[in-house]
Amino acid sequence: MKMRNKHRKPTALRCDAGSRCSLSFFVWSLVGCILMIHLFSLLKPKSYEREPQVRLNHLPVNRELEEVEEENIVFHSRSRRNPRSSKRKTKKPSLIDEFLDESSQIRQLFFPDWRNAMDPMKMAENDSMYFYPGRIWLDTDGNPIQAHGGGILYDKKSATFFWYGENKDGPTFQAHKKGAARVDIIGVSCYSSKDLWTWKNIGVVLRGEKYNLTHDLHESNVLERPKVIYNDLTNQYVMWMHIDDVNYTKASVGVAISSSPIGPFKYLHSKRPHGFDSRDMTIFKDDNNKAYIIYSSEDNSELHIGPLTDDYLDVTREMRTVLVGQKREAPALFKHMGTYYMITSGCTGWAPNEAMAHAAESIMGPWETLGNPCIGGNGIFRATTFFSQSTFVVQLPGLPEYFLFMADRWNPADLRDSRYVWLPLTVGGAADEPLEYSFGFPLWSRVSIYWHRRWRLPQGWQIPRPNYRLG
Repeated sequence: MKMRNKHRKPTALRCDAGSRCSLSFFVWSLVGCILMIHLFSLLKPKSYEREPQVRLNHLPVNRELEEVEEENIVFHSRSRRNPRSSKRKTKKPSLIDEFLDESSQIRQLFFPDWRNAMDPMKMAENDSMYFYPGRIWLDTDGNPIQAHGGGILYDKKSATFFWYGENKDGPTFQAHKKGAARVDIIGVSCYSSKDLWTWKNIGVVLRGEKYNLTHDLHESNVLERPKVIYNDLTNQYVMWMHIDDVNYTKASVGVAISSSPIGPFKYLHSKRPHGFDSRDMTIFKDDNNKAYIIYSSEDNSELHIGPLTDDYLDVTREMRTVLVGQKREAPALFKHMGTYYMITSGCTGWAPNEAMAHAAESIMGPWETLGNPCIGGNGIFRATTFFSQSTFVVQLPGLPEYFLFMADRWNPADLRDSRYVWLPLTVGGAADEPLEYSFGFPLWSRVSIYWHRRWRLPQGWQIPRPNYRLG
């Protein structure tokens, strides 16, 4: 009698007539089905409960804003003023060198003078509501707006935008030979607007301290990047900011509160969040009213993200480290269709550098880099974020697909004359950078910031009527 070998291995993909396919074939078929279902779920548009909204893709102005404008700047490099430079081999000045040189022949291209100032009270009708990035921007009193490194709060109660930023209306100097250009702390300015174009000066809502040398806000210290959010539980407006000493060794965050968006704000305290150094920072309030802090840490080599307490006055113990080793700062966050996006800059002091866009399914990460979001201008414009640095991204009420990118064009020779670069930002299309995922097929959309010498918000756009008037 022939004995059957009980150790005989079955053929992997054998399918005899009238029999079932092998287990291996069945398993791989099942895996393929699961992957197809997962891919379909990612491609299927997400549905969210929202108020009635305008689809900007159907508006002619969106096509206008997505037109690519090129810049062709020609300059003749000059020999260095130092006679010793001719005796050694030196690089020819670049366009960035010309930008930073206050005596440059092409400086007017980056910092147009008063004759080209954007004055909403005197603009001709055909220039009404048009933004001119890089020009002097005047408030309703005819004075240059002082709200650098700032952010915007949209107050639903009054249907008003409030712009908070650093008041740098003082002399620029160096505290010591190797120190960075600085202005003594004056305080945080506040401006109000109904249209994001015409701004009324409310005044300095958080003032610097002149006499108390131990105070965080003493004029010899550093106050940067103030941001304000509203706490629905406590009915308080909460301001967070970067607090530092003249040598940038304190590396802390400061907190202030007010019962009104127009202040005055009461300064509470400073601390190192989660026990780490903190420099460039921002805060973000999510749809569920939870708030988060995002800050550059470990000597600007990485970003830290963590939730705030329910009253927004402190951090919790939870924290995540993201973009490790990428040396990013100036974070600006926003959310679109359930995905979190962030714009950051490199770390080159007052000199401009290349922006990067990042995306995440959860604000706590992991965050993936999408590439340079800048479109238009020319190569050097895109490599320098149009000669500016990110500070905030605004979403227009009622237009969920429309964002406004806010940036500062720093003037280290005269910081009070630093300019504002506001440009349209859209989300859509394929991302530039290869994703770090090895499996999972995340389908991030590209973030695009379009360069325009002259542009405007959608015609006919209006914000809701206020529920009350500010006192």
